[in-house]
Amino acid sequence: MSVEQSAHPRTVAGAPNQVLVWAGRRARLLAPLLTLLGMVTFFGLATDTFFTRYNLENIVAQYAATAVAATGVTFVLLCAEIDLSIAAVAGFVGIVADYLWVNPWLGMEFGHWGILVGLLVAALIGYTNGFFAAYIRIPSFMMTLAMSTIAVGLAVFVAKGKQILDAPDLLRTLGGTGSKLGPVPVVTIVAVVVLLTGDIILSYTKFGRYVYMTGGNREAAEMSGVNTRQVVALSLMICGLTAGVAGMLNVGKLANATPQPSNELLIFTIASVVLGGTSLFGGEGGIKNTVIGVLMFGVLRSGLNQLPDISIYIKQAVEGFFLVGALLLNVVALRLERVRTRAE
Repeated sequence: MSVEQSAHPRTVAGAPNQVLVWAGRRARLLAPLLTLLGMVTFFGLATDTFFTRYNLENIVAQYAATAVAATGVTFVLLCAEIDLSIAAVAGFVGIVADYLWVNPWLGMEFGHWGILVGLLVAALIGYTNGFFAAYIRIPSFMMTLAMSTIAVGLAVFVAKGKQILDAPDLLRTLGGTGSKLGPVPVVTIVAVVVLLTGDIILSYTKFGRYVYMTGGNREAAEMSGVNTRQVVALSLMICGLTAGVAGMLNVGKLANATPQPSNELLIFTIASVVLGGTSLFGGEGGIKNTVIGVLMFGVLRSGLNQLPDISIYIKQAVEGFFLVGALLLNVVALRLERVRTRAE
C-alpha cells in the first residue's frame, strides 16, 4: 500500500459508500422519473401523434382531477394511513354542489354558494375520518371504507338515484377541458395550484415536518412533543377536501353529476401516489413523487390508446403488468435507501 493510500484510507474505501449514499438519497425519486422518461421515449418513437400539442394538453387536462385528489392522498400516506373514501366523497360533494345549483333548499337559492357548501362538506367528512382514525383508534382502512358506503348512500339519497344534468357555470369553467387561460387548460392551472400548495406545506412548514415525523416514527414523534393524532386528523381532512375539489372538477368536466362513484378515481389516485415513490408505510416521498406518478398514468393510457397493434381487450392487462413493474422499481428504490442508511 502506498503512503498516499495509507494516509487517506477513507477516501478509497469510502468511495463506494458515497456512491450508495448518493443513489439511495435519490432512488425514490429517480426510479419513477426514469420510468416516466422511458415511457415518453418509447411512445414518442412508436407513434406519430404522441408529441403533438393536442395530445400533451389532453394528458395533463384529463388527469388534473386525479392530481388534485392525489395531493391529499400524499399527506395521508406520509402519515402511514390510507383513505378509501376518495371516490365516494368526490361523488357526494359533486352531487351536493350540483343539487344546490339546480334546486333551492330550505327556501334559499344557493347558486354558486353551493360550491362553498360542498367544500365544507368535504372537509367535514375528511375530519370525521381523521377524528375516528386518530382519536377513537378505528383503523383508517376500515373507517374510510365505512365512510365510502355512507357517502355513496347520501349521494343516492340527495340525487334520488338519478343524474343531475346540469353544472354550475364556475365549475364548467374550472373543470371543462375546453376552458383555457391562454394556451393552458384552466383545469390544469387548478391542479398545479393545488399541487404547489401541498408541496409548500410539506416542504416548508412545521405541519409538513410533523407529517413526515408522524409517518416515519410515530412513537419518536410523540416523544418529541408532536401531537400525532392531530396531524393524522388534519391530514385526512386535507384528503377529504382535495377529494371534494376533484369531484367538483369532474362535475364541471362532464356538465352533470352522478351519485355512483368513479372507482377509477380511487384506483388511479392511490396508485399514482405509490408509483411516484411515496411509501405506503409512511415518512418517505412527497408531492414531487406524486406529480411523476400521475404523469406516468397519463402517459401510459394515452400511449396505449395510440398504439395501433395492441387490442383494446388487452390494454387493461398491459396497464396491470406496468403497475407491477413500476412497483418492483419502487421496492428496489426502498432497498437502496436502506443500504444508504447503513452506509451513513
